[in-house]
Amino acid sequence: MTAPESPALPALLVDTLGRRARDLRISLTQACTLRCRYCMPAEGLPLLPREELLSAAEVTRLVDVAVGHLGIEEVRLTGGEPLVRGDLELVVAGIRARHRDLPIALTTNAIGLARRAEALAHAGLTRVNISLDAVDAELFARVTRRDRLADVIAGIDAARAAGLQPVKINAVLQRETLSHAPELLRWCRDRGLPLRFIEAMPLDADRAWSAQTMVTADELLDVLGATMVLTEAGRDDPSAPAALWLVDGGPYRVGIIASMTRSFCGSCDRTRVTAEGRVRPCLFSDDEIDLAAILRTGGSDEALADAWRAVTVRKRAGHADAAQLVAPRRSMGAIGG
Repeated sequence: MTAPESPALPALLVDTLGRRARDLRISLTQACTLRCRYCMPAEGLPLLPREELLSAAEVTRLVDVAVGHLGIEEVRLTGGEPLVRGDLELVVAGIRARHRDLPIALTTNAIGLARRAEALAHAGLTRVNISLDAVDAELFARVTRRDRLADVIAGIDAARAAGLQPVKINAVLQRETLSHAPELLRWCRDRGLPLRFIEAMPLDADRAWSAQTMVTADELLDVLGATMVLTEAGRDDPSAPAALWLVDGGPYRVGIIASMTRSFCGSCDRTRVTAEGRVRPCLFSDDEIDLAAILRTGGSDEALADAWRAVTVRKRAGHADAAQLVAPRRSMGAIGG
């Protein structure tokens, strides 16, 4: 008796709910130069041996497969902090050489960006998202456990001077920084920097996150609304996680990513690869496939693509609500932003 054939995998990265992954996030390291309380423990995450990290050539190969076989339309390089990679320019240049029109973005804390922004732009980097939770130096130092605000601002200025556009600012909502949110918004507005506030998720390495103490989007809107007029302005794209609000009639808009209280899982278009080459379709799922193992044992591009499709097909509908959500085994720093 002939065994029944397995159902054919879709050519693109599509799950059983019809969501197609278009946005690839590749982590280059889990090391970081800051120790933000909502992400890193004070001592940092254990360093991965160099031989376990994806090399520049391996990153390029995976992007080739993602774009050429799976229809990925945008790549974002993340960490940890990707600027700790001395070969970051090589990674960017390798991708750009093979994909002339592909948007290549970087998520960074901007420490060290001041001296590398021009070279990264020359290599082919398109834009950057920079983490900045406060523009008060003392508060910044408490949140990040490092007194490096001046370096971050220098990195922002250098990115703009190098022509990286847009330079977006990401701020994770925290009880300690909530009252300073209007100050951060005004600082970004005055400089023409798009700002996105993000609800904290249970992805911190210290496992201190709590649904009872997290700052919600509604709380942020109340704080901002006390000193400015906010008008809901929808989303730039149905798959974009940020709901936008006009500030004092516009044209400046602030984004709010309500990851926990206003789930957007139904329109998720992301897929993630960890620094050691494991692909996972969702931040909150521990379901992973080791692409690096396939790559390093002579696997073909189609074998890599098939494995990638297989884990994507298993993607869940979404995460539980904040009160019932079980954190994944890996923290954000180990997964990649």
